Amino acid sequence: MNPNSLTPKPSTLRVELGDRGYDIVVGAGLINDAGARIKPLLKRPRAVIITDTQVAPHYLARLSASLKSAGIEVDAITVPAGEQSKCFAQLESLTETLLEMKVERSTTLIALGGGVIGDLVGFTAAITLRGMPFVQVPTTLLAQVDSSVGGKTGINTRYGKNLVGAFYQPKLVLADIETLETLDRRQLLAGYAEVVKYGFIDDLNFFEWLEQNGKTLVNGTPVNEKHALRRHAVLTSCAAKARVVAEDELEGGKRALLNLGHTFGHALEAETGYGDTLLHGEAVAIGMAMAFDLSHQLGLCSGQDATRAIRHMADVGLPTDLTGLNTATWTTDKLMDHMSRDKKVESGKLTFILARGIGQAYITQDVTEQAVRELLTRWLKTRS
Repeated sequence: MNPNSLTPKPSTLRVELGDRGYDIVVGAGLINDAGARIKPLLKRPRAVIITDTQVAPHYLARLSASLKSAGIEVDAITVPAGEQSKCFAQLESLTETLLEMKVERSTTLIALGGGVIGDLVGFTAAITLRGMPFVQVPTTLLAQVDSSVGGKTGINTRYGKNLVGAFYQPKLVLADIETLETLDRRQLLAGYAEVVKYGFIDDLNFFEWLEQNGKTLVNGTPVNEKHALRRHAVLTSCAAKARVVAEDELEGGKRALLNLGHTFGHALEAETGYGDTLLHGEAVAIGMAMAFDLSHQLGLCSGQDATRAIRHMADVGLPTDLTGLNTATWTTDKLMDHMSRDKKVESGKLTFILARGIGQAYITQDVTEQAVRELLTRWLKTRS
């Protein structure tokens, strides 16, 4: 029997945004037929693939060949891998290179890589020539389940993460689960933080499924089971995000729920310098542990649910405290300052995503500064 016959057909989800709506396609081997899927969306058969130095050796040639076989003219740009590329300098370099290539508004940009590439390329597409079409081809678990969907694009500044950017939707998202094979365990775990987030927010059944299957999903054995589990996790996560984005594209309300753990997590990332010391998903995992801790501290969430949520992340292998981080120079004031620059601050008040239980997250601005300070001080003293 041909083993390929056992591979399920790709599944398609729709992000319903009227004339800005688009498909998310999830399956195995999508890079190989990307050209056939992308060409019908192009205004003219020209595309520029933008990727990074880590992803290019694995997938750039395959994606280029697929596009060329579909009759699409292809150029490619490779930027340095890592969060440091989400900056003004790289944005300027990228736009200048594109203009030197004489791109037109009808030229399509293709983001081939993880969340950094997706955010950077999406923002570049939003501002170059006042708007160029772009396609997301996410190659990390984190990008496939979160950052490639929903149109959030942007770069970091020294004042905080993603503080400069735009809401700009892609024309298509191709999530090829075979690309997850080239990720190391740490990167898979970083993506898993964004997967379990959807269970924490409003899907207890999905969280319970993850309790049963999370370790196999990350560890990857046996192979056939791993692929099926990852496919289900990506589809469930994307479906959840697509529903929220369709209701609240510009994050005026419900979409803020997707930031569970991010207010704390972004502060930790800022303090560690946005490098490899603390990956985004790792920061989000710690941030979600802090959010459940704060929820319990405020009497909103039972200690049993808070412990269960944190224990699951730790059991899978995610960090859930500050162990291993050099926090000697960290202070409550520093972390509060980072948090005060969060995009969700309104009238000087921080917005938090807290939980009344697993699957019962909600948005609030009714958390006192004293309560947050007490939490941060306790974590710095007892969890470092």
